[in-house]
Amino acid sequence: MLERINSLLAEIAEAKAVTAEEAEAFRIRFLSKKGQIPELFEEFRNVAPEAKKEIGVKLNNLKQIALDKYNLLRSEISSAGSEPGNEDLTRPAFPYVLGSRHPISIIRNEIIDIFKRIGFTVSEGPEIEDDDHNFTKLNFAPEHPARDMQDTFYISRISAEDSNPGDILLRTHTSSVQVRVMQTQKPPIRTISPGRVFRNEAISARAHCIFHQVEGLYIDENVSFADLRQTLLFFAREMYGKDIKIRLRPSFFPFTEPSAEMDVSCSICGGKGCNVCKYTGWLEVLGCGMVHPNVLEACGIDSRKYTGFAFGMGIERPAMLKYQVNDLRLYFENDVRFLEQFNTAF
Repeated sequence: MLERINSLLAEIAEAKAVTAEEAEAFRIRFLSKKGQIPELFEEFRNVAPEAKKEIGVKLNNLKQIALDKYNLLRSEISSAGSEPGNEDLTRPAFPYVLGSRHPISIIRNEIIDIFKRIGFTVSEGPEIEDDDHNFTKLNFAPEHPARDMQDTFYISRISAEDSNPGDILLRTHTSSVQVRVMQTQKPPIRTISPGRVFRNEAISARAHCIFHQVEGLYIDENVSFADLRQTLLFFAREMYGKDIKIRLRPSFFPFTEPSAEMDVSCSICGGKGCNVCKYTGWLEVLGCGMVHPNVLEACGIDSRKYTGFAFGMGIERPAMLKYQVNDLRLYFENDVRFLEQFNTAF
């Protein structure tokens, strides 16, 4: 047995491995359950009592040397794999570069947080809508131009001449979500509806056929236009700073009466005029108004008891003001040079 031990020691000393498979073959040959060293331990029971002490020490020493050799072979293979030409190209680069949220997502979350602080909840709905929720229940007349193919992306249209509740389209605003809320909840209602919307518009620095909105709705007894103005003033100051100025201009929307457009002073040019604000010093950020009684009745709410206000804003334009972006198309181009500017804004 001593001769076999000495022979195995010599083989182990000369053993080499270049690949992980060769190192594993070494382990199987010498250290596995059916390997040569465990076989010697099986034969050890037949050794004469007077020789057991000497041979036992040598067997234990042989096993430790084999284990050390196996670990050394594995270590050498691992080190060789990190040398030039042996890199694992599937591993991520180091140092790991953290990504960032898209500026639209940042502003969306900020708007939601502002309105949550004054009691608004978040409601969401489908992007593929029917004419009834997108137009009819919002008091759009059958001949309203917003229904035309020039403005709305229709998926299937049953009647080209007249509106039809069965028409399926890509929603043009998230007001359709407000309709669904009014149909399923009883006042008081205080909710905002963020989401993506679609309109057939020419793409430019100030417009796109796909954009994002946050629309708000508040319905209760004795709600007034003054409540609407103070809510929007709170939002503007929280969003753009305490020194921001707002103005409300009369406007028209089928679903609100009276209606208004809200402008804020342009923070990009400081009110001096630029291509974003069309050199007026003001930038339109949202439309608003008191919910039309016809809308309340169409959704099953008593317009003699309840009043409410609604507002809607695009997210891209507040983001332009917040980060002084002068071209809305940058949000959709996935240019890393643009997006990496927001890698600290979470």
